[in-house]
Amino acid sequence: MIESYSFGRMIVDGKEYTTDLIIFPNRVKDGWWRKEGHRLSVEDIEEAVGKQPAVLVVGTGYWGSMSVPSETKRYIGERGIKLVIQPTKEACKTYNRLVQSEREVVAAFHLPC
Repeated sequence: MIESYSFGRMIVDGKEYTTDLIIFPNRVKDGWWRKEGHRLSVEDIEEAVGKQPAVLVVGTGYWGSMSVPSETKRYIGERGIKLVIQPTKEACKTYNRLVQSEREVVAAFHLPC
């Protein structure tokens, strides 16, 4: 569960993270970096999509600065994965709600911007 989020900082299951991250059902991958910083490419989320979650939540940053191009959306959708794109503060709430409902979810979060 995500315990808190503020610009550039997230606490997940009692551990603080200050770099972008992907939350998988059994682990957190911190230090997640994208090919083009504020643009989410297919290459950036292949590992997350490869886990075949029911839902992929993407947190686009504090102000929503990270974009998700149509080709990335199409790639995810073609694999039968529901995609939720929101500014990170809202995406945290969505992720927690989905996890509590026992849906298989993976989340990728841009923490600043």
